[in-house]
Amino acid sequence: MKYTGRVWKFGDHIDTDVIIPARHLTTSDPKELGSHCMEDADPDFVKKVHKGDIIVAGRNFGSGSSREHAPIAIKAAGISCVIAENFARIFYRNAFNMGLPIFESPEAAQTIKTGDVVVVNAETGLIEDRTLKKKFQAEPIPPFMQELIDDGGLVAHINKKAQGPEPKVQGQKSKR
Repeated sequence: MKYTGRVWKFGDHIDTDVIIPARHLTTSDPKELGSHCMEDADPDFVKKVHKGDIIVAGRNFGSGSSREHAPIAIKAAGISCVIAENFARIFYRNAFNMGLPIFESPEAAQTIKTGDVVVVNAETGLIEDRTLKKKFQAEPIPPFMQELIDDGGLVAHINKKAQGPEPKVQGQKSKR
């Protein structure tokens, strides 16, 4: 899977209260959460972001309260993936559980700027800044984790697995 988008750059220690302010945690509706994504860092962020765009940030992205609302809000705002120098461990796990691909690359996080167009290859971990014409390396997402992301997160992945293989009817294409 490749993710291509325009970059929105943030600094160090972007915590979950900045990603989705606590005053909006009265719902778990992804659309509502996404409409407030990053508003305390940039009140117009959601108005400016386009589907597929990418967040790049510094150190300790996702620190603070453990809340799955943060990766849900990022996904619902249209962000395809997040690149950071590193992530708070609980956010790291929540991101994959919610189906949000994330990549750690200090070099990419320090070099890439807002507005750059970036392509991220999840299979190889290659991050290509097409604006700067520079390449960076992150750890690739293992195939079993990519499957979890492709399914939309842990719960959707488990539900899919619990259904078992789709019955095959000769001459019919799979609906999955």
